[in-house]
Amino acid sequence: MKTRVAVPVALVLALAAQSAGAEVSACLITKTDTNPFFVKMKEGATARAAALGITLKSYAGKIDGDSESQIAAIETCIADGAKGILLTPSDTKGIVPAVQKARDAGLLVIALDTPLDPVEAAVMTFATDNFRAGELIGQWAAAALGAKAAEARIALLDLNVSQPSVDVLRDQGFLSGFGIDLGDPGKWGDETDPRIVGHDVTNGNEEGGRMAMESLLACDPFINVVYTINEPAAAGAHEALKAIGRENDVLIVSVDGGCPGVANVAAGVIGATAQQYPLRMAAKGVEAIAAWAADGTRPAATEGKTFFDTGVTLITDQPVPGIDSIDAKAGADLCWG
Repeated sequence: MKTRVAVPVALVLALAAQSAGAEVSACLITKTDTNPFFVKMKEGATARAAALGITLKSYAGKIDGDSESQIAAIETCIADGAKGILLTPSDTKGIVPAVQKARDAGLLVIALDTPLDPVEAAVMTFATDNFRAGELIGQWAAAALGAKAAEARIALLDLNVSQPSVDVLRDQGFLSGFGIDLGDPGKWGDETDPRIVGHDVTNGNEEGGRMAMESLLACDPFINVVYTINEPAAAGAHEALKAIGRENDVLIVSVDGGCPGVANVAAGVIGATAQQYPLRMAAKGVEAIAAWAADGTRPAATEGKTFFDTGVTLITDQPVPGIDSIDAKAGADLCWG
């Protein structure tokens, strides 16, 4: 009886690319090249491309929101004869015509982290289930408060103006997990639950988090639950609370799982965060381009979803019954940035 030997996927793809007799190139286009999340994404894509013998060229916007630079990068990738593009879009709707142009030219376009609008504008999206990430920290916050959740005073520190995006998915996931009716789940700010003090925007950075927290505290100084779009915004919110002596009696939750954020969980600054995995997104995306170049294979979505789910884990040092989590020490072994 012959024994079947499992051949590593990387070797299969590499041999397929070599047998095609042509160099395979791909592009990675991120929102910026300074955010640790995208730095780690580039690291993952670069390592996987090298392992598979793929030439990878990387591009980024000058700042978060710089869609023009991303569109220019797509044009360059088309002209260079790339086989595929991995894209984290700054403007999820405005960049769609450029994406369609790339697809018409035969490129496999995969969205990483941030879905396009509409999501099917990309061949596939490799991302965290951002609604689930928000839902996890919402469920944890409600359970951590127990009976006091019914009297919560909630501040939501979002990214920017409400539009179908990662920002909205996390926000609405948090509210759903906390047990609050959403209204229209495709936007934030239309909820009517009296426990919500308000939403403000942070641009995803520490200074924005501090200013948004100050603004919402001016509306209600008794806020006791703070949702933040990411961990830099959470750090800013903490500084604003610290300035008025309330850093120890307000529950802050967030999403990302970067090393500074996980350290803030360990320090008690953040009660819980949902960790996502940018390196995994990028590595899987490169593998998909390699398969596309080899034989035209298209990536498949995770069963029951419209995208390929790269996973999310709740990290907290205050576990609650019924919600799976790992502690900050374990989270530090998986963090990035």
